[in-house]
Amino acid sequence: MESTTRIIVADDHPLFREALRETLSRLFPWVEIGEASGFDDLAPVLAREPETDMVLLDLAMPGVEGFSGLLYLRALHPEVPVVIVSANDDPIIIRRALEFGASGFLPKSLDVEQIEAALRAVLAGGTWAPPDVDLSADDHQSTALVRRLATLTPQQVRVLMMLSAGLLNKQIAYELNVSEATVKAHVSAILQKLGVDSRTQAVIAAAKIAPMPPTAMALRGSYRQTPDLV
Repeated sequence: MESTTRIIVADDHPLFREALRETLSRLFPWVEIGEASGFDDLAPVLAREPETDMVLLDLAMPGVEGFSGLLYLRALHPEVPVVIVSANDDPIIIRRALEFGASGFLPKSLDVEQIEAALRAVLAGGTWAPPDVDLSADDHQSTALVRRLATLTPQQVRVLMMLSAGLLNKQIAYELNVSEATVKAHVSAILQKLGVDSRTQAVIAAAKIAPMPPTAMALRGSYRQTPDLV
């Protein structure tokens, strides 16, 4: 098992990527390590390496807005454990990440021993969060909304993020290379899954669980900005 373990480090800061790569190589010499500098780079890497055992995903990097990258990745590759790496150690952010399907959350302030313990736990099939975080403290309304958002398909996640960016149906259709009728069908499905009546309400619902309100479309390079959300 150890000889085939693959981990992908997805972070837009080259120095941090290199530091994390060196740490992983030292802790787990048998591990094959891939890298992605942005969310748009991550999908091709996963396509080339479908047997990836773990993704270390930075929430704040080009190509993602808030939890949209995690939500999209979990919908597209539900079998691949995702561990969030973030400079933000807010308990609310940690709880939300785990609710959206992250297998672990590593604040960038962790020491090497804690990183090793966390990654070993996830590679063994478990989950890990900082021990001082109360994972039970939350309101039921937000938790229910998170669960609804987690039922969206990858394409529906992309459409919702585009709606949040203020794009019209014809713009979304152009970006996704589909018909406007297909976009309308996705929007209808999103409204039904979120239990809302309009696209405006869907955007408001999505914003309630984002670390900050969405600004630019999160999953396409042509509208990409560099968010600083987490």
